[in-house]
Amino acid sequence: MRCVVFAYHDVGYVCLDELLRAGADVAAVFTHDDDPNEEVWFRSVRQLAELHHVPVFAPASVNTPEWIARVAAFHPDFIFSFYYRKLLSTEVLAAAPRGALNLHGSLLPKYRGRCPVNWVLVHGERESGVTLHYMVEKPDRGDIVAQRAVPITDDDTALTLFHQLTDAAALLMREVYPRLCAGTAPRVPQDHSQASYFGGRRPEDGRIDWSQPARTVFNLVRAVTHPYPGAFSTWQGRTVYVWQSRLAPPVETVHIVPGTVVAVRPELTVHTGSGALQLTRVQLEGDPELPGAQWAERYSVREGDRLT
Repeated sequence: MRCVVFAYHDVGYVCLDELLRAGADVAAVFTHDDDPNEEVWFRSVRQLAELHHVPVFAPASVNTPEWIARVAAFHPDFIFSFYYRKLLSTEVLAAAPRGALNLHGSLLPKYRGRCPVNWVLVHGERESGVTLHYMVEKPDRGDIVAQRAVPITDDDTALTLFHQLTDAAALLMREVYPRLCAGTAPRVPQDHSQASYFGGRRPEDGRIDWSQPARTVFNLVRAVTHPYPGAFSTWQGRTVYVWQSRLAPPVETVHIVPGTVVAVRPELTVHTGSGALQLTRVQLEGDPELPGAQWAERYSVREGDRLT
């Protein structure tokens, strides 16, 4: 089958790779130029396409009349979108008579929208996954073709979960692409009454609210740790990043203000709105990242000091 692929990031890389391995006739790949202000830790869709001598394009918008006509001129049977960061217009989608499909990083209809890998951790979910669905005018609402679930544990961060989702996406495409070609793949309408939607996240969304329960702060830390911008607080007027944490054993606390340091040894421990959190990897802005207890010693942090 002839395909036009819109792809970026690691999920885009592995899904494109699965199509090529399956013998798909990939007529063109549309991707994004890397943002110099973004930490690029993932594999390059552009390099993979060029390795296989597939034409690659990275227009600012594919939804202009010129680019709509160019996509249609490739005469694709299918259009696929794998972590492509821009919405495709209905005119682009209509260029593929057998359908335009998107790979989304959640178990739809839950967590429609942006940054699902981060949001599921922020909300403490115990399961996520990937969904291949038909694209319609509104994002993430089309009929579902296939899903693969992955478990989430307390040891997971956004990066480890993303790796699991990437592996799941590759397996899903390997299984479902032959069925799409044969016309035997399912097409199940979403239950919109069960849907949830979340928008994009900004670096400032990583600010820690110490009045929240320890579990909530713990989830935020692991949701935005490396390679994301990080969870942060303020200490003595400077930004301090918490890159890793764990829940502290229950202790009896009376009238302690959230954000107060309640121990520096053996672990730097901070009281929250409910319970306490051990900060195991900490970094003062502009300085090296350190184990929490070592960071406290270096900067003379004492019990009773506050992070705000």
